[in-house]
Amino acid sequence: MNVLGINAYHGDAAACIVVEGRLVAAVEEERFRRVKHWAGFPEASIRFCLEHAGIAPRDLDHVAIGRDPAAHLARKVLFTLRNRPSLSLLRDRGANRNRVKRIPEALAAALDIPASQLRARVHFVEHHRAHLASSFFASPFDRAACVSLDGFGDFVSTMVAIGEGATLRATRWVTFPHSLGAFYTAGTQHLGFERYGDEYKVMGLAAYGEPVELPAMREVILTLPDGGFRLNTAYFRHPHETVDIDWEGGAPLLGAYHSDAWARRFGPARPPDAPIDDRHRNLARSIQARTEEVFRHVLTHAVGAGSAENLCLAGGCAYNSVANGRVLDETPFARLFVPPAAGDAGTAVGAALWVWHQVLGRRREFQVESAALGPEYSDDRIRRALSDAKIDYEWIEDEEALLDVTAERIAQGEIVGWFQGRGEWGARALGYRSILADPGRPGVKEILNEGFKRREAVRPFAPAVPIENAGDYFERWQPAPFMTQTYAVRPERRAEIPAVTHVDGSARVQTVDRASQPLFHRLLRRFGDATGTPVLLNTSFNENEPIVHTPEEAADCFARTAMDVLIVGRAVARRRADRTGGHSARPDGTG
Repeated sequence: MNVLGINAYHGDAAACIVVEGRLVAAVEEERFRRVKHWAGFPEASIRFCLEHAGIAPRDLDHVAIGRDPAAHLARKVLFTLRNRPSLSLLRDRGANRNRVKRIPEALAAALDIPASQLRARVHFVEHHRAHLASSFFASPFDRAACVSLDGFGDFVSTMVAIGEGATLRATRWVTFPHSLGAFYTAGTQHLGFERYGDEYKVMGLAAYGEPVELPAMREVILTLPDGGFRLNTAYFRHPHETVDIDWEGGAPLLGAYHSDAWARRFGPARPPDAPIDDRHRNLARSIQARTEEVFRHVLTHAVGAGSAENLCLAGGCAYNSVANGRVLDETPFARLFVPPAAGDAGTAVGAALWVWHQVLGRRREFQVESAALGPEYSDDRIRRALSDAKIDYEWIEDEEALLDVTAERIAQGEIVGWFQGRGEWGARALGYRSILADPGRPGVKEILNEGFKRREAVRPFAPAVPIENAGDYFERWQPAPFMTQTYAVRPERRAEIPAVTHVDGSARVQTVDRASQPLFHRLLRRFGDATGTPVLLNTSFNENEPIVHTPEEAADCFARTAMDVLIVGRAVARRRADRTGGHSARPDGTG
């Protein structure tokens, strides 16, 4: 039984294939198109998933789409009658719904077959139910409270459900125009971060400010006694007028959510290229602080929707790793699961798993333990890519020797591009398509931001640590294999790993398990043997673009950045073979 999952005509278009209840492959379309958050129909992703699974189009039994244009129809009609939105808004939303309905036709065209040959049954799964399924049905929990917090999808922004066994039952939801995601996006845009997906920049900036505007933020988004919330609509455009949105092939375009009331209350919006001052820092901290309050309010009331022990999170707001890191301290929950693709790409997986369990009634026998679900490449392809790029390399067949070389180069202060196995599913590089560096070198963060990532200096870098060593470095931690939680770095360890310790003493942690990531785990252990610190700085292998996807892209990124070493499979290339000094000395004077 083969189920194809699709997220189409929305940000982070993606596809996956579930075979006999197991997630076999999953990938975002941006990896192929080389445009961040690519929106449209994920043709390349679909083709990869089918090819990887060895499935012909006629072998598909079900196609699951993470949208349902018919969902909450009565509420949509009532909102329209009460608010009389503009004709352009109605036309825009209607056009998007029609594109979603025609996905089966687009699928047949993408696979170069007549629509009549596509025998698969098509299912439209409500957006937030797909989010919930992407977390609960991939989690290790048999019972959990499940919460999806997002911008909007199928007229809903938030959904709470009980997950038990192979069933999910929604208990309550928050509908348009009220949305925690819309609140955070409006604040992000007001702070001058206008591109789709820029919210994480506010999260990084927040650590530099004080929550001086928190009382005012409580007037912008208000909590309700039943565990819900509502926006003060005077501060937002989307309840009253058309907000331009473009999901049709390319970078998503999202118009301004914030109204003029933001400027009247919080000062003028920051132009994108303007300097960041204390007002902006404090505003970012206030937005983050209010988000955490609303987040905590929703989750605390969700305890009654499931087990007080286990929580499954999904939706775009589940990428707020700072809020996630406080769940265990500030709510009754004892365990948390966030999938590697918590955002809209994950609805492809969620829709497929929803069909497998909720529609077909199959029991659960699978959980997502690894994000390595994308393409991998042969040795021949790697050799050809480096040769075509005129990059000299050494081929190290022995895996132990490869690990020794890699650990030694990083310990000497060199920055390594690490490309191994299958690509990651989700937004984070997790040791398959990563840039790795020594977190004990204070200047590394600046070098990476200026010479590699071309990004804002306020954004932190993440540490990867063997799970058995996590407690030595981080306080009140839990397993975080997909880098979705932020925890406090132990005060006595902060000077040891300054490059991954944020200004507030926190770090967005990736815990690495030997069973699910044996090669990366061994590299961490090898680096620990060499330096005494089994922690690596791990950031995505890219330069202001989607994570590199192919050996050719890895070679190109190596050629145009200040990277010292490129390791693709067993191929090791060095920019300067005589270099031994590294970028800067460690605090202990080594290197």
